[in-house]
Amino acid sequence: MDSMRKTALVAGILYLITFISVATLTLYGPVLKDPAYILSSGSDAGLRWGALIDVIVALAGIGTAITLYPVVRRQNETFALGFVTSRVIEGAMLLTGVVSLLSLASLHQVGAAAGADSTALLTSGASFVGTYNAAFLIGGTLMPAMNALLLGYLMYRSSLVPRLIPAIGLVGGVLMTSSVIGQILGINEKISVWSLIALLPIFLWELSLGLWMTFKGFRKEAPLMVEAAAEAESPHGSAPAVLSPIAVATTAGAA
Repeated sequence: MDSMRKTALVAGILYLITFISVATLTLYGPVLKDPAYILSSGSDAGLRWGALIDVIVALAGIGTAITLYPVVRRQNETFALGFVTSRVIEGAMLLTGVVSLLSLASLHQVGAAAGADSTALLTSGASFVGTYNAAFLIGGTLMPAMNALLLGYLMYRSSLVPRLIPAIGLVGGVLMTSSVIGQILGINEKISVWSLIALLPIFLWELSLGLWMTFKGFRKEAPLMVEAAAEAESPHGSAPAVLSPIAVATTAGAA
């Protein structure tokens, strides 16, 4: 297995790992749906497992960018750096949400036992949940849209994967960005038809990209792959220069 195939495999697996975030929809459910959760008794095991999953997802997301950067920078270094940056911001926002919910879990365990006022606990709980929701809006919704636009462009232009896959990502990036702007301005809800339509192509883009890179790798006929193969065969580690007819004639005349 050559280095490019290994790169595609690692990036694909990391992409697929990020899909474990679906489990947080259930694990965070009691916390996000019940305003009085912080006053309830019982274990915070589900919340803590969800936090651990989000940590894994954040690190895996950053890992995809670090793994793909040496390859996609050959197409456009500016967009490649943008993709790394957007992934780091996404991870930072997800971890911000994790810190918020873990703080809520700690207060849930000690607040009532310490005799804290119920109103104060409810206010603190709502604040933690609000912080999580805001962090998720940026990290879990807007940044994936930016990722799709940046990496989608790189994959579309480079043809490292079939162009239909990044095309779905580019469409999804535009739709998701519009959905987030609508939520920020208060004209769209987190759960709405608009949000669902925007989410579907992003989901398909990341899933299909992860599966293709894991099981197929990069397309060998892609220009970047041809260039990489030429560099690997070159004794100096770079593709041999191709002289134009004018340059050849000039060199011959000088000799």
